Amino acid sequence: MELQWGSILAYLGMFLSISLAGYGSARGVGLAGQVACGVVAEDPTKFGKTMLLTALPGTQGIYGFVIGMLILGRIGGSPISLEIGLRLLISGLPIGIVGLLSAIWQGRVSAAGIGIVAKRPEEGTKGMIFAGLVETYAILAFIFSYLMVNAI
Repeated sequence: MELQWGSILAYLGMFLSISLAGYGSARGVGLAGQVACGVVAEDPTKFGKTMLLTALPGTQGIYGFVIGMLILGRIGGSPISLEIGLRLLISGLPIGIVGLLSAIWQGRVSAAGIGIVAKRPEEGTKGMIFAGLVETYAILAFIFSYLMVNAI
């Protein structure tokens, strides 16, 4: 059986978009979740606000998954050329790399926002805004990956 390098590269692009962004989301949600657990242990009424901030870093994993599925759709069932495979690999990298890093940083910002909720619950929206600012770059990477996949 002959190796189909184009397909291998395309699958690698799918793998990287999903796994890097997913790992970043898991780390970010974990970071925020650790802080949220402490706050909720002290005051269970703060669960709702802390849960939203904890969930925010999870969106990058969703973006990476969507791009991965788009790449999988381009692969189809037949072998693809080396050039197309390389293009699909490169298309998965923006959301994979930016998703990884932005999710971790968003988790850190969300954890700080949870600190706001702990001390001044009425100011919790400000923590959401700060965490949302980090999301901007994940959205830009998602759009860039999406456009790249669809240009192939």
